[in-house]
Amino acid sequence: MNITVKINTVKSIEELEGSWSNDDFTELLKRFDYEDSEKLKPGELKEYLFMAISDFEPNEAAVILLGYKLPETFSEGQIDNLSHEMLREKISENYSDIYIHKFLFEVNQLLYKAYNGKFPLTKANLVEFELRMENEEETELTKELILKALSKSLSDSCLLNRLFNEQLENDDSFPEAEGIIWNFQKKGNFQYTITASEKWFSKDDFEKTEYECTIIPSLENSEPK
Repeated sequence: MNITVKINTVKSIEELEGSWSNDDFTELLKRFDYEDSEKLKPGELKEYLFMAISDFEPNEAAVILLGYKLPETFSEGQIDNLSHEMLREKISENYSDIYIHKFLFEVNQLLYKAYNGKFPLTKANLVEFELRMENEEETELTKELILKALSKSLSDSCLLNRLFNEQLENDDSFPEAEGIIWNFQKKGNFQYTITASEKWFSKDDFEKTEYECTIIPSLENSEPK
């Protein structure tokens, strides 16, 4: 499949837009023992939540946030272990299950700001690009196809290319693409935006900004939509 790509911007970001809603903040305030959250104005919720969180020990706050964000994912013992590990390392980059990295990133960044840097600083990349492919009307643009196309502009040394070279270059199944790309937006006129952890690639890893490439879809995604 032939694809034409133009990288418009690559930005480093410290939080994902829309990670937490006002309803989330209201519920979390209750869990952090603030009883009058319904009386607060929407613009005050986050500030008061940070103050409420700071009354707890960092690992205690991590337990509450992990239990709220990922209630079905971890056992009580796992959450307790993670709450301590989060203070020492970038769990959202190192945890074995990449499909929950996004949620761990969201928890980490809330804790990082609430405790003024006691937790590790983790970052993501927001990539804005233009992408055109042959048979566009017949082919669905998936996260797998996006990563295969963008990988052609990335250095061989970046982790994405080193760890997933076989899936990126061949027709092997690539389900990990769903966990690597956190957000994917179609902007119209062949313009797209994705966010992904800086674990996989950095701004400096992009060696080309305009290029044509040929990619091989995985067998399960090669059928026309």
